[in-house]
Amino acid sequence: MPASRRSRQQNPLALAVLALLFERPMHPYEMAATMRERHKEDSIKLRYGSLYTVVEALHREGMIAPQETSRDGRRPERTTYTITDPGRAELTAWMSDLLRRPVKEYPQFMAALSLLPVLPPDAVVALLTERLQHLDLGIQTRRGALDGVLKAGLPPLFLVEGDFELALMAAERRFVAELVARIAKDPAELAPIWPEFHAGAAKPRRPG
Repeated sequence: MPASRRSRQQNPLALAVLALLFERPMHPYEMAATMRERHKEDSIKLRYGSLYTVVEALHREGMIAPQETSRDGRRPERTTYTITDPGRAELTAWMSDLLRRPVKEYPQFMAALSLLPVLPPDAVVALLTERLQHLDLGIQTRRGALDGVLKAGLPPLFLVEGDFELALMAAERRFVAELVARIAKDPAELAPIWPEFHAGAAKPRRPG
């Protein structure tokens, strides 16, 4: 199913829709409400327009099917969808691929680290120190949010991605703190040309 393979690479929201319908039939509004209740928008970008587009695509591919259409008062009609047998097979295969095989990703911070020499060492130290402050606040806020949801009764199984995010943030914080210490101690230790280049760039050029 070529369209399905493309969605595996490009649209985690389609995976979320299949997973929700694996639990029980839902209409799109209920899918969005359930994702927000479980804080899934922290790990999967959720927009109503995109959600309806994904639902229509999965319907075309035969992964989901309408179960019933209902109307509540003057509100627009809502179509409840259910997952099909091909949808269940796709969900299992997609999840298996994601869990078993690491995939190369390209985070923006990694890109910035790869181009670090374009900034002088003292500027890098200042910027990364500021990043540490943002990480500390993010870790504190994320941990508080997770604790609050757990106290509200949501099972930990539905929050494991939050635990993973916290682990990544903590690991990043350790890395950044160590990198700041190394640069502050002696930037020439990472590459002698780094401080020399910026020291030379700061000198005014003599008229030719």
